[in-house]
Amino acid sequence: MSAPIIAQQFWIQSPGHGEIMSAALNPPQAGDVLVEARYSGISRGTESLVFRGEVPSSQYSQMRAPFQEGEFPGPVKYGYASVGDVTDGPAAWRGRTVFCLFPHQARYWVPLAAVTPVPADVPAGRAVLAANMETAVNVAWDARPVVGDRIGVIGAGVVGLLVAWLFRQMAGVDLMVVDVNPARAAVAESLGLRCRTAPPVDTEADLVVHASGHPEGLVTALGVAGVEATIVEASWYGTREVPLPLGEQFHARRLTLRSSQVGRVPTTRTPRWTHGRRLALALDLLRAPELDVLVSGESHFAELPTLMASLSRAPGDTLCHRIRYA
Repeated sequence: MSAPIIAQQFWIQSPGHGEIMSAALNPPQAGDVLVEARYSGISRGTESLVFRGEVPSSQYSQMRAPFQEGEFPGPVKYGYASVGDVTDGPAAWRGRTVFCLFPHQARYWVPLAAVTPVPADVPAGRAVLAANMETAVNVAWDARPVVGDRIGVIGAGVVGLLVAWLFRQMAGVDLMVVDVNPARAAVAESLGLRCRTAPPVDTEADLVVHASGHPEGLVTALGVAGVEATIVEASWYGTREVPLPLGEQFHARRLTLRSSQVGRVPTTRTPRWTHGRRLALALDLLRAPELDVLVSGESHFAELPTLMASLSRAPGDTLCHRIRYA
């Protein structure tokens, strides 16, 4: 009988406190693959809320990650952006680079169906953006832009910029990105986008996507929406309350406020699309080299406890922070 495989894993032991633990992996099941992680990505907004213990108790079930262990608020092992190489399992898969919705962990056994091949021309370090791109695709599906739309994207984080990058490729679209952080302008420009710190006062958008993660951004989104426009809310607030000025132009302009959540494929797509097909599309879209600009930092796995504590308090200009395992 072979010795158990020991793997280092990142656990949130209690709100605001994380540790790297070593534990033996459960024996594999038939058809499982062993993945040696190369990189993982920090989903800054959601993971910061989880790290701070701000998941509402009513959402404990809905917020479970695919391979989460433990329970909110902790101890819990959480995350969903891992890229690695298959080192054991079916012969046809050994040596392949794959993406998996797995927490921050150095190696792990998972069912073959849980991994998605990374295209040969997508670097492993860029593939950590797959979960963010999948979210952006879902937002675009929920938003339903059409040719010629005047579109505002409020919030130039990773998801907001990816959504805007997808919209930019539609014919005739007049696109504006807004973020209060002036440092976002250079990042947006490298993606072919224009970004400003505030919208023009006379903006009347056909469609607005809010992805800043701050209630003030949603207020801005309501203010730039034109008559009969739709605002798609892509941010998630955890336990925070979000006051909105619905007594102003909301009713007079007959605005529609629609939520978007990556856990559900929109009903207009469910007859044809699965989560797996959507994730494969997200990885295919990551062939574009200009998207490397969205990875704004990298740290070794050993630094993750300190890093998560820092990012959850003051993220600064961080976009996607990549974790390296080699």
